[in-house]
Amino acid sequence: MNALLWLVPGLPAAAGAVLALSGVRSRRAAVTITLTVAALTLVLTTGFAVGQSTVRTPFLAKADLALGMDPLAGVVGVAVVVVAVLVLVFAGADVTESPARFGGLMLLFVAAVLTTVAARTLPTLILGWEVMGATSYALIGFDWRRPAAVTGGVVAFVTTRTADLGLYLAAGAALAGGGTLDLARMSDVAEPWRTVVAAGIAAAAIGKAAQLPFTFWISRAMEGPSPVSALLHSAAMVAMGGYLLLRVPELLARTPVVGTTVAWIGALTTVGLGLVALAQRDVKQVLAASTSAQLGFVVLAAGLGGVSAGVGQLLAHAATKALLFLAAGAWLSALGTRRLSALRGVARRWPLLGALATVGLLSLAGIAPLSLWAGKEGVLAVALSTTSSRISSEGGWPLYLLGLLGTALSAAYAGRVLQIIWSGRSPETDRWDEFEPGTRRIEPAMWPPLILLALAAVALGVLALPAVSDPLAAAVGGPHPAEGVVELIGSAGLALVVTAIAWRRTAVAERRPVRSTRPTRLLLDWFGLERAARAGLVAPVDRLAGLLARFDDRMLDAGVETAAGRTVALAGAAARFDRSDLDGLVEGLGRAVRRLARLARRPQTGQIHQYYLQSAAVVIVVAVLLIVIG
Repeated sequence: MNALLWLVPGLPAAAGAVLALSGVRSRRAAVTITLTVAALTLVLTTGFAVGQSTVRTPFLAKADLALGMDPLAGVVGVAVVVVAVLVLVFAGADVTESPARFGGLMLLFVAAVLTTVAARTLPTLILGWEVMGATSYALIGFDWRRPAAVTGGVVAFVTTRTADLGLYLAAGAALAGGGTLDLARMSDVAEPWRTVVAAGIAAAAIGKAAQLPFTFWISRAMEGPSPVSALLHSAAMVAMGGYLLLRVPELLARTPVVGTTVAWIGALTTVGLGLVALAQRDVKQVLAASTSAQLGFVVLAAGLGGVSAGVGQLLAHAATKALLFLAAGAWLSALGTRRLSALRGVARRWPLLGALATVGLLSLAGIAPLSLWAGKEGVLAVALSTTSSRISSEGGWPLYLLGLLGTALSAAYAGRVLQIIWSGRSPETDRWDEFEPGTRRIEPAMWPPLILLALAAVALGVLALPAVSDPLAAAVGGPHPAEGVVELIGSAGLALVVTAIAWRRTAVAERRPVRSTRPTRLLLDWFGLERAARAGLVAPVDRLAGLLARFDDRMLDAGVETAAGRTVALAGAAARFDRSDLDGLVEGLGRAVRRLARLARRPQTGQIHQYYLQSAAVVIVVAVLLIVIG
């Protein structure tokens, strides 16, 4: 029975590969197949999550291919597939080009994510991790006719791929340290290799989670279709970075340097990317920056050992951000624009969509009792209660204050977007009918996923209730510090105040000319991280490649051509020697042999008396020689 666990990733992988390569042109058939396979995958994942099965297949010495569904993997795996099903329902109405290729790639991506979720060994994890990266590249660049989409896919793939090298470093260090490649036993590796293992896994996770300094790739990834963003950057690819860190709490606890670094990176990302989100003028860029910021809370929790708090934030983020990306996709489908300035008053034009987006934005702001309020409060409680010396002599206060600032920034950029979508129409929005390729219509099939995700964003607020959070914490990672009533009320009050201030300031700013200051330009450029990466890494590699190419053209090619020319000349000389000298020598030798043969035939007359005379002559000659020698 356990062997059937391979069907959890195997079914969507096989169906996705067949669908992507089939060339099915019927949109209805492609959508039906995709949704049917996704629904079956949800049933399988739920069943094995309840049964908590494990399966192993021999692969390498000390490293089997292994999958397992413990409570942590079960909760996250089911959440991933639920979001995937809802996104695919939305995509069925939103994505009209190459529906079979799109559905097949999405199913392959889901299979890779489920492999990552259930992986019990590094080889299994790397298998899922690599396929997840490859399919994300294909999905981000799905509209391959647009250069920006292809470039976005390349930037996302190369950036995360660079960080992914940490997994290979971790695998090598684990074996060098006398350990195995089982994720649950990574902490048993001897030092200093244990620290190398932890650093490698952390690097791969931080890159995939779009944390500092890798955040810029998620900005480029926004060139993909909205359903792709809704899945990849809510419950799947980006979330897998945080999930990987939540899978190895013991390893991070036993490598204080790495654990501390992870916690600080998460905290700094919540603040830094919160500022970036606050400055953006493109709705998908706001959501992209906020994704990194909200995942920063998961990374912070993982660095502090708060597994259950991190899982709560992960689930809350999945529902909220999938809702917001799909709402943005609906507006993009209707209006053909992503500019915030062009979305003024859209909530008034589509009140139901505006209400659903408002639920997502209020959750993003941390308004009680919605999901991200509960998720962030769990993480902040862990930071506040941290007294480990590996963080600082003051306990978790520095990290707590950074997390609180990140929470305030969440409310600020959410309040800004809220004011824009509910404000009156501007001269730019008066030209809605001019937008292309806007259809000015939201398809009916888009509504059910939006409504269900909004309900999830509301319902997951119960994660703050002890009756719900305590059993979840006990199941997935042990108890975490309970949020105090004062902290809960204070955080909710802070979110309300900041949201109101952001609403007011945005309304006032609408009546003023937009000024692009240097700090604003820096935030719009995501701190210039991509430019820095290009200048510090890409450009030197390009220059080195150019030098090597010129060396190859001018030196190696010239050397090869010179050697080839001299070889040809030597071959010509050898040919001439063969034709003139060697052939003459052979022919002369042949003539000499023929003359000797003729001389040898002369004594052979057939006369017996001549043979007697010849024998006598030979005997006399031999006798004379013997007398002379003797």
